[in-house]
Amino acid sequence: MAVSSYLSSRLNHNDIIHGATGVFKALSQLNNINLSNNKITEIEDGAFEGAGSVNELHLSANQLDSVRSGMFKGLEGLHMLMLRNNKIRCIHNNSFTGLHNVRLLSLYDNQLTTITPGAFDTLQTLSTLNLLANSFNCDCRLAWLGDWLRSRKIVTGNPRCQRPAFLKEIPLQDVALPDFRCEEGVEEMSCVPRPQCPSECTCLETVVRCSNNHLRALPKGIPRNVTELAIGANPLYCDCRLLWLSDWVKTGYKEPGIARCAGPTGMEGKLLLTTPAKTFECHGEVDSGVLAKCNPCLSSPCVNQGICHSDQAEIYRCSCPPEFKGRNCETSLNVCVSNPCVNGGTCQLDEEEEAAYSCACPLGFDGPTCLTNIDDCEDNDCGNGAACIDGVNHYTCLCPLYYTGNTHYTIDQPSLYRCWLTHVCVCCRCVCSPGYVGDDCSVDYDDCEENRCPNRAQCVDQLNAYSCSCPDGYSGQLCELPPSPRSLCDLADCQNGAPCVERAGRALCQCLPGFGGPRCEKLVSVNFIDRDSYLLLSDLKNWPQANITLQVSTAEENGILLYNGDNDHIAVEMYQGHVKVSYDPGSQPGHAIYSTETINDGQFHTVELVTFDQMVNLSIDGGLPTTMDSLGGVRPLNGEAPLYVGGMPVDVHSAAFRLWQIQNGSSFHGCIQNLYINNELQDFTKTQMKPGVVPGCEPCRKIYCLHGICQPDGPQGPVCHCQPGWSGPHCDQPADNPCQGSKCVHGKCIPLDLQSYRCECVEGYRGALCNQQGELFNPCRSHNCKHGHCQTSDSGDAYCHCEAGYSGEICDTESECRGEPVRDFYQVQRGYTICQTTRMVSWVECSGACDTGACCASQRMKRRKYTFECSDGRSFSEEVEKTIKCGCVGCM
Repeated sequence: MAVSSYLSSRLNHNDIIHGATGVFKALSQLNNINLSNNKITEIEDGAFEGAGSVNELHLSANQLDSVRSGMFKGLEGLHMLMLRNNKIRCIHNNSFTGLHNVRLLSLYDNQLTTITPGAFDTLQTLSTLNLLANSFNCDCRLAWLGDWLRSRKIVTGNPRCQRPAFLKEIPLQDVALPDFRCEEGVEEMSCVPRPQCPSECTCLETVVRCSNNHLRALPKGIPRNVTELAIGANPLYCDCRLLWLSDWVKTGYKEPGIARCAGPTGMEGKLLLTTPAKTFECHGEVDSGVLAKCNPCLSSPCVNQGICHSDQAEIYRCSCPPEFKGRNCETSLNVCVSNPCVNGGTCQLDEEEEAAYSCACPLGFDGPTCLTNIDDCEDNDCGNGAACIDGVNHYTCLCPLYYTGNTHYTIDQPSLYRCWLTHVCVCCRCVCSPGYVGDDCSVDYDDCEENRCPNRAQCVDQLNAYSCSCPDGYSGQLCELPPSPRSLCDLADCQNGAPCVERAGRALCQCLPGFGGPRCEKLVSVNFIDRDSYLLLSDLKNWPQANITLQVSTAEENGILLYNGDNDHIAVEMYQGHVKVSYDPGSQPGHAIYSTETINDGQFHTVELVTFDQMVNLSIDGGLPTTMDSLGGVRPLNGEAPLYVGGMPVDVHSAAFRLWQIQNGSSFHGCIQNLYINNELQDFTKTQMKPGVVPGCEPCRKIYCLHGICQPDGPQGPVCHCQPGWSGPHCDQPADNPCQGSKCVHGKCIPLDLQSYRCECVEGYRGALCNQQGELFNPCRSHNCKHGHCQTSDSGDAYCHCEAGYSGEICDTESECRGEPVRDFYQVQRGYTICQTTRMVSWVECSGACDTGACCASQRMKRRKYTFECSDGRSFSEEVEKTIKCGCVGCM
């Protein structure tokens, strides 16, 4: 199958709800993503990373209510962004950051009432902007948009105002600037962030309580920043569909260990927090509609006996019979191509009916495909009891004894012919069986003289028939079926276990960790996971004049990177996080230079070393080089001695340390990749590699943790941390004791059965995992601060931290009357609901002492109208009286 010049991901008309991070990283050749007509409410930041080649993104007819800049990160090449028919209320000035190449943006039919100034400034190549079918409130906040639309040569369709009433249905760009006005005290609420909380729960900031609500699963709408989640006393059904929730609450202990399962059988009463993940199982057959989303061939999309194949680029593809084509083999081809007419018949297409044909038969044949030989003996003239023998468009009379002629002539003397084998003698001549010719029927007729073997097939003669011997790749009775197209990957020579995929009409080798090159033929990155490990390179070309570049990643301070030579040496090592180069051109002690940068932050850094014309240059990450100019007689680097990478043998190490050629001498522990020597990438498979060096820079790929988490930087390399109930180096062996690997932080593990446990906390701690501090000795318990609060010093002593306006050991001395400035959100109580202003308010609070008969209070007040938002979602506007000056006044 030919691969088109672009790839398209068609995911429309599904029930997709959520766009997760990284789902398109493996599809770097995509040109078009269609996610329309789904139920998407949220797209995580970075979901489209790796999709830089995408030109079109269709997100129409979903349920998005906001647009954040991080949603489209990675779509630098995007030209068209379709956001029609969503529920978007707000567009901010960073919503489309990074989309410099977008030419068409559609926000048709959303819930926009206003747009933040500068929202489209980053869309530098925008030519079409569709804002129709939105309820724009043309107040002072939207004045910029009318002016912006008039100053741009952009196709917009003339979006219209819907409010206020006197501007209804007037195009924005036609509204005069003074008419964009705001009423005093009235604020636009559409873009104010509203608190998110499911209807089944109560929320206070980042604490969500959903207990005792008959929930079998977690309700929708849980805030993203939740830190504590209470879902106890609910009949949770803990099958495989709730496994994600169990895994989530175990990360960060967001659930305090109260929620228990109510089913299925065997899971009753188990704690959601401590029950092993493997027990969350689903039983029974999976719905075929669900399976078809993973394997579309299960729904048998190919018709007309087409064969379905899974295809990474196009979801599936159909191999069609020769007479059909189309994505699902639904379109018939010219049926005459397969020569359905036999015995010399001519195929003729039916002009009125598709895929229909008729055969024009030669004389003597009949039938839909000219297969029937017409019986000419049905009306014959054979006389004198002669037998009629049918031929093709003729017949022959088999005369009785003493008769001859075409029909019934009598003769005096019969001819005594002897016909060969079993053929019938007709007086004076032989009538041969089919397939034989000659006077005595002794010659086997060569049916290949008029054969129809196409495609250079070889004809094989048979008795009254022939067959076709097909060349390689061809098939069919007459070798009429061409060979199947050979896969591009069949021609690719992917090495070192690399799988092959076809993308954009070419074969790509997907290299395993550590390998590189077009065919993954080179090992270019290695991980030094054991101490005293190293690589040895020999037979280096043009080594005396060396240009060396390598990339290094480590968190260690010290370690050998490169070492060459014995007496006249060059050594590159890490020392206290810096790169040190020592070079001995024949004199002792040798010279040394250090990098100004440290590179032991765990990130990759490029180290470049150039030795030329008696000098050594050291550069880190392409920065300014540090130069060492050798003094005295210079000798070239030792081309015969091997180059050690990452360490060296014990005897070489001892000699180098004794001669002060290396300073620390520790072997390297981390990753080295892309080692170039004189512009030639080195292949580590051609080196002598000591055990402890593994391919690739992902240490946890070396070790597989079946029921646990891999830690890449353990003391002895990667190590598995097993889930409760499992043990062994790879967490693949059931533990006899469920307390092995328990998560009890400050307490003792008590087994409950073979797979679960509880924690018995030590004094001073509480919680399901004994990870929360309980009641401890509090020195402030007996310390009474009048106007302040008690704090504990580093030595454990209690002292009072006084409120503004008070001093003294227990904060009982009032200061002189003054106003303390305050800037905060102003809060009011409405029943059981807390409401606060949508923006911060400034006022002063009066505190301090006055003379007898006077009180420190407000001397000057100011009233201002503010908008309040409540925790139950309501909002209102109300005047607030705030103090702006304090002084001593008469007491009320």
